Amino acid sequence: MGEWDGDDPASDDIRVMICDDHALFRRGLIMVLEAEDDIEVVAEAEDGEDALEKAVEFVPDVVLMDVRMPGVDGIEATRRIADKVPTAKILMLTVSDEEEDLYEAIKAGATGYLLKEVSIEEVAPAARAVVAGQSLISPSMASKLLGEFSNLAKRAEERSSVPTPRLTERELEVLRLVAQGKSNREIAGDLYISENTVKNHVRNILEKLHLHTRMEAVMYAVREKLLEIPGT
Repeated sequence: MGEWDGDDPASDDIRVMICDDHALFRRGLIMVLEAEDDIEVVAEAEDGEDALEKAVEFVPDVVLMDVRMPGVDGIEATRRIADKVPTAKILMLTVSDEEEDLYEAIKAGATGYLLKEVSIEEVAPAARAVVAGQSLISPSMASKLLGEFSNLAKRAEERSSVPTPRLTERELEVLRLVAQGKSNREIAGDLYISENTVKNHVRNILEKLHLHTRMEAVMYAVREKLLEIPGT
């Protein structure tokens, strides 16, 4: 626990929302998290639609999100919450070890992806970590993600013989911010432009570079040294 920044200790509590369609699992998480001095469970939801409504109402710092739920699933809920409540860190907590779910969750805006095989005592430290700006992925899923990055890097290398398309200065600015994991809304705020303009820039960047996803755009930015990566 860090030092409190103010007279009211509760003001620095990490506000958590739990979204899972299993009530018993939610109850167990609530009991464990509320035993922590610096964590407050402010809401719980049983499906993605309920999660979006509660996220807008309670504006949590962290959302613990299941992937597989009836109706609106966790990935679509993540996408909507990332758009409506961009300050929330969304941590997937799921039994799904499907690679596609991992990739889609990250693209939707998730900050981490943990399998429910983790000890329940690890959830509170995970919540603190994502609030502190870290990204968390279960080791078995991390290896799959690294494999995907390796494949993307190979495809990027195969394109290296093709003349690099020329991006405008504004497009380069947008690409750097995309590669930092920022949402369209955050990029719009940083550059003092509209969110629609950001979307247009991202679309143009992907078309010019012959890429399909934001993740591939990140790999391009790393390969072209448009980002400063520690240790490189």
